[in-house]
Amino acid sequence: MISRRLLRIKILQTLYSYFKSGETSFVKAEKELFFSIKKSYDMYYYLMLLIIDIVKYSEKKIELAKKKHITSFEDLNPNTRFVKNKLVLQLSKNKDFLNYMEQNKMSWVNNPELIKKLYAEIVYSEEYKKFMSDEKDSYSSHKNIIISIFKKQIAESELLDQILEEQSIFWNSDFESVFTMIIRTLKKFKKKDESDKKLMSLYNKEEDLEFVKTLFRKSIDNYGKNIKLIEKFTKSWDIDRISFIDFLLIEIAVSEIIEFESIPVNVSLNEYIEISKLYGSKKNTAFVNGILDKIVKYLRKEKMIKKTGRGLI
Repeated sequence: MISRRLLRIKILQTLYSYFKSGETSFVKAEKELFFSIKKSYDMYYYLMLLIIDIVKYSEKKIELAKKKHITSFEDLNPNTRFVKNKLVLQLSKNKDFLNYMEQNKMSWVNNPELIKKLYAEIVYSEEYKKFMSDEKDSYSSHKNIIISIFKKQIAESELLDQILEEQSIFWNSDFESVFTMIIRTLKKFKKKDESDKKLMSLYNKEEDLEFVKTLFRKSIDNYGKNIKLIEKFTKSWDIDRISFIDFLLIEIAVSEIIEFESIPVNVSLNEYIEISKLYGSKKNTAFVNGILDKIVKYLRKEKMIKKTGRGLI
């Protein structure tokens, strides 16, 4: 499922565009928000497809080597441990994965240079060499090599970063969160898992969907009121040097703290402070942290924060 942090970031990005563009259609803006979230989920499947295509490329190289006019012993007796990777085989037969590919028509066919480059980097890695030569051929070793490839070759690929940026503007800030989803998914695979193993869903049931809808709508509905509250505590700051996105981030945080009774205040504070680090300097984060701290104290004093549930009151 898409993490709450990424959902918050998507809301921030969409609201920034909404207010800066002077957009008046709330419905259109909300539609763009959910499209952006869907693109992040696309990326989750798209990157898993990448490792499958890399393995297929390896298999093709083996078959071509067998057809050479002059073949070596290695050409005729190749080590097929990588092309028969047990985790990749499970993923390639997974019903959730296959259904999503069919419905969304994803492919790396237009990026053969990426497949070739990643494969070359993989086969020269020490992890790959160890995997291919290890006397033990366990399921865990098959899983570990794929996770290692994601963490090293795929995550650090500048060419992949470039391709993702060209294909979707929504993927610029998504990679880290989506990458975490993929690693969590791969780690959960077990040797006995069949094709019906469930992959991560877009939302955590209806809870996250309602979280997105409510936070987005309340941040718009309460924008004027919340901005006045923020301005009350920013008189000592040089406002001209504080970015609009910082004000907007605080405004969304205030909406969440007030509107969501089941989310602890500290959780909301920590999330938005961490998000602020993605969009500015230490000074920006200090601003967000300081103003939110003052606002929360004020809201508590005015009894405007109501939390329900064990440990939240």
